[in-house]
Amino acid sequence: MRTDIFARLDREPEPPKIEIPRMSRHRIALFGGTLAFYLAIVVAVLVSSWLVALDWKVMLFRPYQQWPGLHAFLDYYVVLGQRGPTAVMVASWLGWRSWRQHTLRPLLTLGASLLLLNVTVGAVKLGLGRLGPHYATQIGSAELFAGGDIFPSGHTANAVVTWGILAYLATTPRARRYLSALSAFVSLGVGLTTVYIGTHWLSDVLLGWAAGLLILLALPWFEPLITRTEVWILSVREQWRARRRLRAAAPVAPGGPSPVLLPQSLSTLGAEHAERAEVCDSALDAPAAGGHTGAGNRARAHPPHAVRSERTPITPAGSRRPPHADRAPRGGTTPAHPVTGGSVAP
Repeated sequence: MRTDIFARLDREPEPPKIEIPRMSRHRIALFGGTLAFYLAIVVAVLVSSWLVALDWKVMLFRPYQQWPGLHAFLDYYVVLGQRGPTAVMVASWLGWRSWRQHTLRPLLTLGASLLLLNVTVGAVKLGLGRLGPHYATQIGSAELFAGGDIFPSGHTANAVVTWGILAYLATTPRARRYLSALSAFVSLGVGLTTVYIGTHWLSDVLLGWAAGLLILLALPWFEPLITRTEVWILSVREQWRARRRLRAAAPVAPGGPSPVLLPQSLSTLGAEHAERAEVCDSALDAPAAGGHTGAGNRARAHPPHAVRSERTPITPAGSRRPPHADRAPRGGTTPAHPVTGGSVAP
């Protein structure tokens, strides 16, 4: 048994017992408080309150001009909130965990969280239609219902969900604390980076943090559905493997001879031909009554003719020559035509 650090990278012999998070009272209280904060941000933007004025002050301050030295680094750092790169990185890690622990729960949980993120955040984005700072048209306006898709911040919400799912799926309390702190730091930095670059209002980032946290807090409600989905996928896989084993147990050689089914009359006819051939061979092998064996040897030297069909040929009755009206029967004495050069009978 391996005892070095690389032994922890091997596949476990059997699925471990992982405690699935439940919707406890503490989690329900956090979910309710976050939902109230979410609705307060939406209402504050809808009524163009002090939060919208703060958005404009931060935008007109232009942080990217105040600290231009950070721009090059933050352009790369904000990628940690993009959907594609972060999903690939986290899915690779969770895929390895699924293989190691003999379970599909990590990947299914990630898929469920991203699906909820797309549905909830996308619906609010399209419903409110807020324009970003670079496309704002009127100072002090909330820029709502103008065909935009900036509120809430998708980068921020995606960072909260994608990196927070690692803490949600942690198997020990210590790992859960460390990963929670790491995901909070990354999502906080991604949100502030979008404000620095000028692609989002400050209220967009606040609502993005709340939207991502609501999805993480609501995941225990979807655990039964995730479990049923995992059981269904594993059962389909076992059925597919069973069908493959059945096909492998009875292989069919490609291009091999296939049996040909003959009609009963042809098969019976072939048996009769074989019996007649045996009778002919035995007759040729037997010596003649006068003690001469040469006839048998001579007959054996010539191969027998192919046996024709047993069907008796139908011979037409009478002569095959067509009848002639001017020809008399063969037994008569008077010829039908006079003989050339002779006398004609009176």
